[in-house]
Amino acid sequence: MTADEIIVDDAGGIVTVTINRPAMKNAISVTMFETMRDTFRSITARQEARCVVLTGTHDFAAGADLTRGGSGTRRQRAHTLYSMRVIHDAVMALHEIPVPVIAKVRGVAVGAGMSLVLACDMAVASSNARFAAIFARRGLSLDCGASWLLPRLVGIQKAKEIALLADMFGADEAKAIGLVNRVVPDGELDAAVDELALRLSRGPTIALSMTKRLLNNAFTSSLAEALEAEAMAQAVNSSTHDTTEGLLAFVEKRDASFKGR
Repeated sequence: MTADEIIVDDAGGIVTVTINRPAMKNAISVTMFETMRDTFRSITARQEARCVVLTGTHDFAAGADLTRGGSGTRRQRAHTLYSMRVIHDAVMALHEIPVPVIAKVRGVAVGAGMSLVLACDMAVASSNARFAAIFARRGLSLDCGASWLLPRLVGIQKAKEIALLADMFGADEAKAIGLVNRVVPDGELDAAVDELALRLSRGPTIALSMTKRLLNNAFTSSLAEALEAEAMAQAVNSSTHDTTEGLLAFVEKRDASFKGR
């Protein structure tokens, strides 16, 4: 992997992670997944990070690199389970980033690329974006968390259709079924994501991270567990500068100025 195949840019607490292998339509090698894993973990550890944008150069990502060279070392090629664990560590690290994560999607997002979109909190797609759970066409089953994430977004029946037929579909259908939040003309994609990321980065970061965790756990917890988790989250929030500022802004009838702490 060259040093610039995963590009990280931090501007005012908005961290943009770009998959940069356009000659391969951003097909992601095991080594690139390792770099992504480490990048996502480092973002989680940084208090200054307030929003993340995951994107690709030209295309979002044409899935995992299935060529011999894309599998990394000889040891990795010999042990598929080892490689899959490396890849899935990256997906888990992405899913566990506490601040909001936006997928900015143009071009193809297929296979593991589509799974990465699913693992983000929001997705904004160019009108030229195309999606597919391509695995079945390669003699493979779902991976990178798609079997868990996809039915939660689109429902079990639609998830089966997408996974079993492995058809390509466009951005408008992706929005209609709930896979992406917004579709904009390609020329407006960057500005639309910049505006959304800026809005999220100016929010109450700790409270947003609490809300994200609560929603991520919504399908695997009971109501009693959810209520207790909500109570604990509010206890955490009540000790923050941002909650004090939010309440003061309400009393003073002005917009709150959150600092992310």
